Parts: sequence; C-alpha cells; structure tokens
Amino acid sequence: MNFCDFIEDGIFSPTLIAAALKTTESEMASTLGLGQSAFSRAKRLRAKKTQTRLRHMLEILSRANHSTSSLIESYVWYRTEPIVGFGGQTASSLVREGNADYVNEYFERKWAGGHA
Repeated sequence: MNFCDFIEDGIFSPTLIAAALKTTESEMASTLGLGQSAFSRAKRLRAKKTQTRLRHMLEILSRANHSTSSLIESYVWYRTEPIVGFGGQTASSLVREGNADYVNEYFERKWAGGHA
C-alpha cells in the first residue's frame, strides 16, 4: 500500500480512502470515532485528531495486509476482529482510544513469533 495514493491537497483524503475500502465516509468516520462533520468541514478535516486517526488506521491496515488477501479484508479485520491480550478490543476501538501503539506492538510480537 502506498500512502501517497491517499493524499490530496497535502492531507489524507477520506474520499480516496473510503473508495479504496469500498465503504462510505460516514461509516469510516464512525469507525474512527469521529463526528460526521470531521470529513465535511475543511477545518475539521485538517485537524490533528482527524489526520492522526486516518494515518493510524492506514498504518495498521498496511501491517494487517501482510496477513490478509486484500486491503478490504484488512479493513474488516480492523473493525471486527478482537485482539487477544487487549480485552478483546478491536484495532478500531484501540485507535479510537488513542492506543494505536498497542496494535503496532501486537504486530511486532506476532511477526517475532511470540504470542500475539
């Protein structure tokens, strides 16, 4: 996955990301724990919180894509698969809580052959 494919006007574009994931911007905002206006108002779209959550999601999808057959499958995993060791939380819920690093640590353990 090339992150540049999702940048427009110098920021991550929810329109481009949603198209690649075959979802809606509204659903993606909900998945990221953002309000519906996060993608429709220029100021909110460029806000650090919005851009950080989009970046974290893309980073995690890129890592998950090593274990899945497609970016869309990675997105399904991101939204629905409970991660062992984090109380059954999904990658999505961890990112919403500001804990994207936990998901990255999960992948590091998994790739190192440890218990994920």
